[in-house]
Amino acid sequence: MTSRRRAVAVTGSTGRLGSELVRQLTLDGWSVRAWTRTEFDLDDPGPVAGRIATDSPDLVIHAAAWTDVDGCARDPDLALARNGRATAVLAAACRAADASLLIVSSNEVFDGTRTDGLGYGPGDATNPPNPYGRSKLAAEQGALEAFGGHAGLGIVRTAWLFGEGKPDFPARIAAAARAAVAESRTLRLVADEIGTPTYVPDLAAAIVALARGRIDGVHHVVNAGIASRAEWARDVFERLQISVPVDEVELDQFARPSTPPRWGVLAPTPVPGGPLRAWREAMADRMGAVGAVP
Repeated sequence: MTSRRRAVAVTGSTGRLGSELVRQLTLDGWSVRAWTRTEFDLDDPGPVAGRIATDSPDLVIHAAAWTDVDGCARDPDLALARNGRATAVLAAACRAADASLLIVSSNEVFDGTRTDGLGYGPGDATNPPNPYGRSKLAAEQGALEAFGGHAGLGIVRTAWLFGEGKPDFPARIAAAARAAVAESRTLRLVADEIGTPTYVPDLAAAIVALARGRIDGVHHVVNAGIASRAEWARDVFERLQISVPVDEVELDQFARPSTPPRWGVLAPTPVPGGPLRAWREAMADRMGAVGAVP
């Protein structure tokens, strides 16, 4: 008897992470359903039960989200609807259809106030410092409630994603530095926001590895090492040989609608295939595309 390929649906399939998941899952031999907004709309999630009935996925990987953290801060109710309630609806539909679900969450479910130098683990208390973090925590809680302790639910928290797609931090900071050089001005860099830069292809590979086995539980998946925003920026400048005067400032000096966790470090949990490589090593793979931008 010939066994069929396992079927997986990926929400947000045209996004930075979603598109990479589709690529890697296809290479891994899955039968992939790439769900765009047409198949699963965060603003109208109700029809997803019918989509699940049509596509019959064994697993849904929920990579779609409203990730504009400043936009979420301006409209917290919309953030809660798109990230929280839409995930709860998806989870309930998956549970009813006996499909497994893996949702992608964020380091911003933690408040970033710890001072012991340790990364946050899955068992640490959550306390989101902003509407985006609250909406992502609501997504986790809604999924947990829908599954009610049954197997088949996984939560992957990650942080500071970089990779191809809409401009990421390396691309944005490189453009800002080039503009500062052209205008003969100093570039301000945040020195006290600390996190774990994570390369999207590495994250996607870890998610695919999890999907091959048991996804249940909360997983923290990030590249190894930590950095401040300023340290990450300097790494970009060094690789691209951009010489720009900088002024390192505190996070409080940057006025913006959303307040990120000052200590946004996640402690990575074990994943099949072993720990992800250091973020600086992954940056070498990313910087070719960034360097090509004039």
